[in-house]
Amino acid sequence: MSQATGPAPDTGLLAPARAGTPVEPAVDDRAWLAAMLQAEAALARAQARLGTVPPAAARAITAAAAGCGIDPRVLALAARETANPVVCLVRELTRVVAAEDPAAAEYVHRGSTSQDILDTATMLVTARALRLIRSDLRRTAEALAALARAHRDTVLAGRTLALHAVPTTFGLKAAGWRHLVLDAVDRVDRLLDGGLPVSLGGAAGTLAGYLEQAAPQGAAAVPDHPARLTAAFAEETGLAAPVLPWHSLRTPVADTAAVLAFTAGALGKFAVDVQGLARTEVAEAAEPSAPGRGSSSAMPHKRNPVLSTLIRSVALQVPALASTLFQCLTAEDERSAGAWHAEWQPLRECLRLVGGAAHTAAALAEGLRVAPERMRRNAELTGGLMLSERIAAALAPHLGRARAKDLLSGAADEAGRSGRPLAEVLASAPELAGRPDLVAALPALLDPRGYTGAAGLLVDRALERSWDREG
Repeated sequence: MSQATGPAPDTGLLAPARAGTPVEPAVDDRAWLAAMLQAEAALARAQARLGTVPPAAARAITAAAAGCGIDPRVLALAARETANPVVCLVRELTRVVAAEDPAAAEYVHRGSTSQDILDTATMLVTARALRLIRSDLRRTAEALAALARAHRDTVLAGRTLALHAVPTTFGLKAAGWRHLVLDAVDRVDRLLDGGLPVSLGGAAGTLAGYLEQAAPQGAAAVPDHPARLTAAFAEETGLAAPVLPWHSLRTPVADTAAVLAFTAGALGKFAVDVQGLARTEVAEAAEPSAPGRGSSSAMPHKRNPVLSTLIRSVALQVPALASTLFQCLTAEDERSAGAWHAEWQPLRECLRLVGGAAHTAAALAEGLRVAPERMRRNAELTGGLMLSERIAAALAPHLGRARAKDLLSGAADEAGRSGRPLAEVLASAPELAGRPDLVAALPALLDPRGYTGAAGLLVDRALERSWDREG
């Protein structure tokens, strides 16, 4: 095997949760570079709309930005000398524009600052990634709705602290997963609906450079020029217009971190439950199969739950990455020396990990295999002990609440020690001597299908919830 030379691209070798998923190209270096160029072009067009940049110059800048073949590696290396990639990008873009229209080159990055361009690009990349995430969340929710509907009344052993508790239904479990996914959709929607703004503040958040460059055209004398420029820039990019420049007011990034951490956790809950249901000794559900999926390097018999494993790995990573983004809220002065810079990679990693998890969750939900017969058999494993709460409630009117509870506690202990069914232990209990009516009622009371409470109604109510936005 030949030895590779030069820097290797980030192929996702150590991040299979996002490798090969749609979010990867949406947030890679070329996507970020394209977004920065898009921001530069949108700024020129916005200034042209307000008469501070000649329309011909805005067109030349837009054309150059669209066809500019800048190598991201060149920007990365140059950024070691400037602490951000925009300085080199502006130099390269200006050179490309000047080659076609020397006069237009004077208007590249006019009055702007690196943070305006990089923050705006970050919001553009974030919006595109979130739309991909939302699409996969929607697929996941639709598949889980179908599972909840189909298994509305499929009895499943409810488990608390890892042990059998009382019966529930698989439909209610699937409806719960869906509910969390829709909670994530709601949060993503709020970001996409006005939570991702352009950045426009100039060198220190006063827009002084934009106003000064506009002065020869008289724009500086127009009191609402900053607001009009911000609004035009927002329209050109499709982002929101902020009330204030946010160079050191990092709400948009923190909000994005919170949404991504929640989404990772919501999908992680689905994944960890599937892992439990897929255990060999439980076998109540299984991941969709595919050639080679889940294979082990050492154990040919194994088909590991790899989809849920990948999702869970994301749920464990993203909150820690998000915490870095929250720490960056303590940005000093009008631009931070380090806190701003510390955001870039954790945010990108959060976007692509959650994007990968959402795509994987859709495949898991759409192909999840459910085993109702196994669920029924597992619900009967304890010989009726899972229904002890119901029996105690049924006997309370006849024996008194305290006496009925004591009877069930003792009977449950005896059944657990002896392995005898709970019904048999209770039938021989002195407290029920002479009460053949109560003994005769035990088999029906110990049927888990009759003690799922409001599970079916809760599923119906949960399935009434939908999303308000399309796309």
